[in-house]
Amino acid sequence: MGKAVTAVLTLLLISLLAAEGKALPRSAIELRCQCIGTHSKFIHPKFIHNVNLIPSGPHCKDVEVIATLTDGREVCLEPTAPWVKLIIKAILDK
Repeated sequence: MGKAVTAVLTLLLISLLAAEGKALPRSAIELRCQCIGTHSKFIHPKFIHNVNLIPSGPHCKDVEVIATLTDGREVCLEPTAPWVKLIIKAILDK
């Protein structure tokens, strides 16, 4: 039973690492980066429901920008992409 659970958890971790630009599930977050990869291609603002800006700190050396899309998916955005910089500026100006 324990080996089966370990195998399933290992497969889940591998599938998470293979997902480019995806955010880790909230339950997997402790003191680590939430983004395992970033998405830099433009996403039209009408498809973005919410954006979370997570500053760098002891948990992660990188600034993380996580967009929740209208279909419920969470996507990690590349903070250095020009269009993402515009989104961050708009958030900070509010």
